[in-house]
Amino acid sequence: MNITGNTILITGGGSGIGRALAEALHARGNQVIVAGRRADVLRETAAANPGMAWATVDMEDPAALADFGAQVVKDHPALNVLILNAGIMKAEDLKAEPFDLATVEATIATNLLGPIRLTAALLPHLRVRPNATVVTVTSGLAFIPLTATPTYNATKAALHSWTQSLRHQLRDTAVEVLELAPPAVATDLMPGHAENPNAMPLADYTAEVVGLIERGETPRGEILVERVKPLRFAEVSGYENLFGQLNGAH
Repeated sequence: MNITGNTILITGGGSGIGRALAEALHARGNQVIVAGRRADVLRETAAANPGMAWATVDMEDPAALADFGAQVVKDHPALNVLILNAGIMKAEDLKAEPFDLATVEATIATNLLGPIRLTAALLPHLRVRPNATVVTVTSGLAFIPLTATPTYNATKAALHSWTQSLRHQLRDTAVEVLELAPPAVATDLMPGHAENPNAMPLADYTAEVVGLIERGETPRGEILVERVKPLRFAEVSGYENLFGQLNGAH
């Protein structure tokens, strides 16, 4: 992926990692479109970055995603980069009686079905662009779970696997497929994350990610900051110990 000269759509671009990447890439000379559910947040983000565009989309709504894909291509025909960043992360008590499936269903729809549906809507356009990139945003928790957020972990693990298949199926096209797997980053993804002293500062994370992209340091198509590597490679670097650190004694 080139670091400049793109037209980039970023879902979940009004806050957290999405906004930070949007602003960093906007500053590098890209046309950026931030998308998400909250018009007020998106409008403020675009206003703070003159030239940035915004559009609302509900990642849980299949029909809305299909319509959105058609509209964004109409409005931005030079679109060549899709960053699938929108996601939700909620704690769940699997022992609760009754167990509330609403969180499960919303998390799967937003974190897994949403990216798949939007990619399906935009891939015909991206495939005819001379240089295009699809970036999925997974998590270090795709590789070792934080047991308090079981469905979040599962959706990110599934998206990691799906990304590998997408990359392989597109290997003979001009579409590059990258996976961005963050560690814990100080954002408002969950209550208390922004204040967590163990979370990576958002500015530091963004700068390291942009540097990796700029230098083309994406082995296996993965964008991995140093801080996430213990999670990504947990199976070969001490899974049980790290599982205990994340989740307490078991």
